[in-house]
Amino acid sequence: MGAVVEVTSPTFEEAVLEQSFQKPVVIDFFAQWCGPCQLLKPLLEKLTQDYDFVLAKVDIDESPELARIYQVEGVPDVKVALQGQVYNGFVGMLPEPQLREFLEQLDLKSTFDEAMESLAAVKATGNKQQLSETYTALLSTYSDRPELVLEAAQFFLTQGNLSEAETLLDNVDPLQRPYGDQAVAMRSLIEFHQIAAELTPATEADQLYWAGAKAAISDDYETAMEQFLTLVERDRKYREDAGRKALLTLFGVLGNDHPLTQTYRKRLMQTLY
Repeated sequence: MGAVVEVTSPTFEEAVLEQSFQKPVVIDFFAQWCGPCQLLKPLLEKLTQDYDFVLAKVDIDESPELARIYQVEGVPDVKVALQGQVYNGFVGMLPEPQLREFLEQLDLKSTFDEAMESLAAVKATGNKQQLSETYTALLSTYSDRPELVLEAAQFFLTQGNLSEAETLLDNVDPLQRPYGDQAVAMRSLIEFHQIAAELTPATEADQLYWAGAKAAISDDYETAMEQFLTLVERDRKYREDAGRKALLTLFGVLGNDHPLTQTYRKRLMQTLY
């Protein structure tokens, strides 16, 4: 966790330059009459709760000599002090995602990043009970982070806890890209669970569809895609083109950049056309 300090000319040396040998100091040159400054202020202060840096706030009307020394021509002007040197950052208002990118370029890790690293360590143990407890604990703190919500929903889906997964997916804004699209696609995975539980294969097409659903809910996406693609090749009319729709669902779950999505999307196009 970081800190917020008000800085003037007499305190700049100690509060900014000397402190920058211990941790990065983000300097916010602002003015009380500046609208964008008032929008940026709460975002920067919020991020000190998530990243270990010092936010030094300098009112240019109270400390015009600092503004002159550091060539502040417009506000808000954000600079960074590292190892006793002051560097340019950015001028103007930035939204929170870009502010986080800016801080991460300073080699700062957020508490969320650290929590996700701890989560990865738990996943590596393969202990499902511990993993479930870890997801639940993290969600109590980071319920607003869609990447965690989606990952947790995926975990609970694989454990057959459909109601918990559905509840989590309800918290993802469908209009927030790309997370909203992933949530929509993940909801379709719930249908795979229902298919695997309820379908009794009676035909070859049934068997392909059932096997694909079983593989999908086990995170064996390559096998699932292979089964669904075979179904597309052999029976496009089955359940109103269910094989193609199932592939599109998995593409949405994995995302456009995933190697399996790219491979099987190409193969699907070749099959269709």
